[in-house]
Amino acid sequence: MDDRRRRFEAQALPHLDAAYNLARWLSRSPADADDIVQDAMLRAFRAFDGFAGGDIKAWLLTIVRNCWRSAGAASKRRGHTVLDENLVAADPDPEVLAVQAGTRRKLDAAIAQLPEEFREVLILREMEDMSYREIAEVTGTPIGTVMSRLARARAALREFVKDGL
Repeated sequence: MDDRRRRFEAQALPHLDAAYNLARWLSRSPADADDIVQDAMLRAFRAFDGFAGGDIKAWLLTIVRNCWRSAGAASKRRGHTVLDENLVAADPDPEVLAVQAGTRRKLDAAIAQLPEEFREVLILREMEDMSYREIAEVTGTPIGTVMSRLARARAALREFVKDGL
């Protein structure tokens, strides 16, 4: 294995789950997310020599976002598929499992109803624990816009919860 590949795997592969998570929420389809991440990782590997250092997670998630955007026209023609509702870990107590699955479905549905730009920053901040600066870098928007979108996304989710999801 060559040195370039070793460096890429050491730096980029730890962020593969974050890349898939973002792609899944953006595309609203686990199958499309797989394709997006595969394309993004290939593009990232090809462009790795041009990576100037810094935050590789933000760099990789920017590529994921760009791959999703470039696949967007085809996705819109096909329509969005429903998120997998069985994403909750198995619990030995069926009642607890049923409540958790229902809550997760409702939360997924609420997040899915958010406008794209709100959903994107919410996922990056709350699920990927990225800083505002990193989110601004990934989305190509000013930090103030990231903060505004995040506040609006959280407010919309509060309304969903208030209204009983």
